[in-house]
Amino acid sequence: MRGTLFIVAAPSGAGKSSIVNACLARDPAIRLSVSFTSRAARPGERHAEHYHFVSAEAFQQMVAAGDFFEHARVHGDWKGTARQSVEPQLAAGNDVLLEIDWQGARQVREQVPDAISVFILPPSREALEQRMRARGQDSEAVIAQRLAAARDEMSHYDEFDYLIVNEHFDRAVDEMCSIFGACRLRRDRQLARHADLIARLLA
Repeated sequence: MRGTLFIVAAPSGAGKSSIVNACLARDPAIRLSVSFTSRAARPGERHAEHYHFVSAEAFQQMVAAGDFFEHARVHGDWKGTARQSVEPQLAAGNDVLLEIDWQGARQVREQVPDAISVFILPPSREALEQRMRARGQDSEAVIAQRLAAARDEMSHYDEFDYLIVNEHFDRAVDEMCSIFGACRLRRDRQLARHADLIARLLA
């Protein structure tokens, strides 16, 4: 049985990575695809754990070779998901989660129409700015750039299957995990898992 592809997107500062990491800790059946990026690592980030950090030149070479499942320029830097990080896992029956932006999500849906997509919203624009500043990793110029881009990013919420408002972190984590669980209980997924049982019950 082929695995399910989950897409999670949000504007910068909405808490996407924290929610995703909390869900992954609860649900070890989901494999997180680690994206490639042309930006430099931030304090505390580790290569191949948070991102695969490569040069802009190396990234473009991968684009030319067709190595990416999706890629986009985000806040001036390139980000992308390698095909080898996704397709073998899905074929092996594993669920895969992509933590990407709306541009990448649109590319993925064109290739995998049955992918399940989730968009995370902040409770307010003020909260979004506070969270960006609380990270202490970006300059004032970068924060201003990200805030300016956030409204455009959030305008694409209607392209996604599910919406989560991250006002209370624990609730947002519960809601995300509920989406994963509900998708596994869909009739087509359960039929694939329990075809023999269903056949016996109806014999």
